[in-house]
Amino acid sequence: MWTLDAVLASAAAKFKTREALVAGDRRLSFADLDAAASDAAARLQALGIGPGDAVALQGRNTIDWVVAFFGAVRAGAVTVPINHKLAGPETAYILDHSDARLWLVDRDLAHGADIAGAAVVRPLDAADDGDLPGLFSGAAPGDGPAPVTMTDTDPVEILYTSGTTGRPKGCLHSHANVLLAGVGSSLVYGLGPSDRVLLAMPVWHSFPLNNMLINSIFVGATVVLLPEYHPLHFVQTMRDEGCTLFFGAPIAFLMPPRMLPHFDSIDLSHVRAWIYGGGPIDAGTARMLAERYRSDRFYQVFGMTETGPTGTALYPEEQIAKAGSIGRVAVSGCDLKVMRDTETEAGPGETGEIWLRCQSMMLGYHKDPDATAAAFHDGWYRSGDLARIDEDGYLFIIDRLKDMIVTGGENVYSKEVEDVLAGHPGIAEVAVIGTPHEEWGETVTAIIVARADTAIDEDEVKAHCAANLARYKIPRIIRVVDALPRTPTGKLQKFLLRQGA
Repeated sequence: MWTLDAVLASAAAKFKTREALVAGDRRLSFADLDAAASDAAARLQALGIGPGDAVALQGRNTIDWVVAFFGAVRAGAVTVPINHKLAGPETAYILDHSDARLWLVDRDLAHGADIAGAAVVRPLDAADDGDLPGLFSGAAPGDGPAPVTMTDTDPVEILYTSGTTGRPKGCLHSHANVLLAGVGSSLVYGLGPSDRVLLAMPVWHSFPLNNMLINSIFVGATVVLLPEYHPLHFVQTMRDEGCTLFFGAPIAFLMPPRMLPHFDSIDLSHVRAWIYGGGPIDAGTARMLAERYRSDRFYQVFGMTETGPTGTALYPEEQIAKAGSIGRVAVSGCDLKVMRDTETEAGPGETGEIWLRCQSMMLGYHKDPDATAAAFHDGWYRSGDLARIDEDGYLFIIDRLKDMIVTGGENVYSKEVEDVLAGHPGIAEVAVIGTPHEEWGETVTAIIVARADTAIDEDEVKAHCAANLARYKIPRIIRVVDALPRTPTGKLQKFLLRQGA
């Protein structure tokens, strides 16, 4: 099995002058990307980065981010992609927990450099700014990077995903894990060298990174980068760059028809695959999207960071008849079963927990052997997702054992938000749930019990959250109640809160 560095080197040898990356007016061929990765690797080695060192990358979808990523890989480092929307304390935790030696970050996000801890800070640009020079400033040292020996089983990524304890957990992936995740999913929609893939969802997410970016390099497809998603820029770039494939959360597809008066006049007929994930689409919405996008080539993918991501798929011909389902079987390279308990599989008409066993499965949670052991049973990953099986064997997610909220394709764990709210001086008790939202799937809702003789100011509570949480995790709905429902033994009954919402 190849390493990710071998993937890039092979693509550069085979595809040379073909466009690998496009971002506005900047374009890199596969040979250009390979040379730029070597330049970045030499710069990283000059900063003391060697095999096994953790290098954190936090930024938007830019060519410099991609070059730095492959440069870190070529230097033998373990990459730590970080959500650029996180608040300072959230970023600081990941930098510390991952033992990052270097924090590569968009310059406008580096103003909180004091949170870096032991990590050296370098902006992802070429500016020479005194105390904070960019990674790419000045000439690269030496005659190129020193060769590094690596194998496909070596760790190459730590992808952080929130956990039920309220602290993010780092999913440790090897080169082989990453490559097999992309290969398995690409067999669903046939990614190939003639494709031009728009990457408008954040590159630090597992699917855009592993299944879209890295696998596009593997097969020789061109990746077109948008720094951040915007409905107008999205459709304009799809049209102007002749993109053939796009992956996004459902909201990314819903916004352009609703917000752009001229949407129906934009020619998107060259797009051969529209891929969505992070939430289902109902039959009515599926019909609307097919009509407005003038396409019946929609795919849904379901997976999780722990699995690469790899999981299931809902194909174009199933979008209406089985709307809301995540599919019937796992994709190639992955097995799936639905378990009523640890010994009994669920059948049609029954509900159980989704278990997965994949070639792309993570090596484990970084520095958390107890959580790793708890997540597996006889080699199967216990997803925490409860699914109902219909009479035809299709799976429908009905609840989450891990109490996760999915809003606009982003995962929010209620415990993490509750911990922040508990630090507010006016709050005695709080429970955070997801409530249905027409566009975002769910919205974060906080149900608060105020301290005696204290009035809750919603704006002040949201400001308190903003100092500690990413924007998408901040509760949009705040309800003040006299008491939270509990069992006789004191356990919170969130299902009653959801029913009330």
